[in-house]
Amino acid sequence: MSLKERIQNDVKTAMRAGERERLGALRLILAAVKQREVDERITLDDAQVLAVLEKMVKQRRESVASFEAGGRADLVAKETAELQLIQSYLPTPLSESELDALIGGVMAETGASSIKDMSKVMAAVKAKAAGRADMAAVAVRIKARLG
Repeated sequence: MSLKERIQNDVKTAMRAGERERLGALRLILAAVKQREVDERITLDDAQVLAVLEKMVKQRRESVASFEAGGRADLVAKETAELQLIQSYLPTPLSESELDALIGGVMAETGASSIKDMSKVMAAVKAKAAGRADMAAVAVRIKARLG
């Protein structure tokens, strides 16, 4: 079963169970997936659906930070709940040691030795850690190791 089908099945389950908040968040996910399919006139595969979910996670994190700064606890709770639901569809994140090992392996493969090689390392790590690591944090780690 594809990731998109799993989300669609969860929408049906949430409808039957009367889970309004969960249903709303699931519909937001499906709307984002369908919007990208319509915009690009394609059917998304699992990797592309993961990319949509990663973008939604990033948006929710930014929203939570903004709402916390503005003192809006009600909106922080709503966004946090959506964030947790979206993250439940992402693969398990890499641990710190796994991420360090991945970065080290990619640096060895590409022969990266200076900050000039950062784009090569980032591209390779992004391909291998798709959906399993925050790429902004990965960039900071790579920069520290190369710099």
